[in-house]
Amino acid sequence: MKVAGWVLAAVLATAGVAQAQDQQTLADIRQELTVLHVEIQRLKREFSTTGSPSPNLSGSSVLERVDAIEAELQRLTRQTEQLNQRVQNIVTDGTNRIGDLEFRLVELEGGDLSTLGETSTLGGETKITAAAPTTLAAPTAIDQGELAIGERADFDAAAQALAEGNFQAAADQFASFDTSYPGSPLAPEANLKRGQALEGLGDTREAARAFLASFTGDSEGAFAPEALFELGSALGRLGQTDQACITLSEVGVRFPASPAASSATQEMASLGCS
Repeated sequence: MKVAGWVLAAVLATAGVAQAQDQQTLADIRQELTVLHVEIQRLKREFSTTGSPSPNLSGSSVLERVDAIEAELQRLTRQTEQLNQRVQNIVTDGTNRIGDLEFRLVELEGGDLSTLGETSTLGGETKITAAAPTTLAAPTAIDQGELAIGERADFDAAAQALAEGNFQAAADQFASFDTSYPGSPLAPEANLKRGQALEGLGDTREAARAFLASFTGDSEGAFAPEALFELGSALGRLGQTDQACITLSEVGVRFPASPAASSATQEMASLGCS
């Protein structure tokens, strides 16, 4: 979280007058915290019963009743797994949002961003940071069962626009995707591609924001190495050489076996990193 914090601060430092126009106020942050509170209350209601249980365990023989009990257990297991995944998604999304709000509050109040620690996981558990470098496999396909109706189609349409070089359409569609499907498992890749589309439009500052969103959205995921590399490269193009060198060096430390690590080494050489 600390690395992401000062990296974003470096990106914002290049905004000039534009930064003053899109700077959030304390009232905006208070409103976001209120929304988070409402979401947490909705989550708590998941633990309240809605009526008496009425499983169908009838049968004319012991074997039939055993089969009925087994079927009911399978149904309850599926529901439990689905609810567990939903809770995990809310916890991850809420933790990321709270960490972002903490950063913006410190920034608005003129505090020291370097003193920010790791954000506590929503619900009270401690957020764990990996102590050893992570070796990642190639990106794999996302389970379609986790996606909302139309989610994959919207993502593919935006990706197709990017592949065809229609950068404005791709950037707009990926931004709409992020709004329409918050917490999507495709979000890290979508933000990465949105950053690439913005790079195609020459908007390096907003591209850096998108790359940062991709990395912080899943800092250990399949697209994290490329997102971190792209973020470092964008910082270099924005003239933030020191921050770019530190960010690029993190690629090799965190993901030494990824293709992005060698690309980061080459980029550091071109920037004259020591």
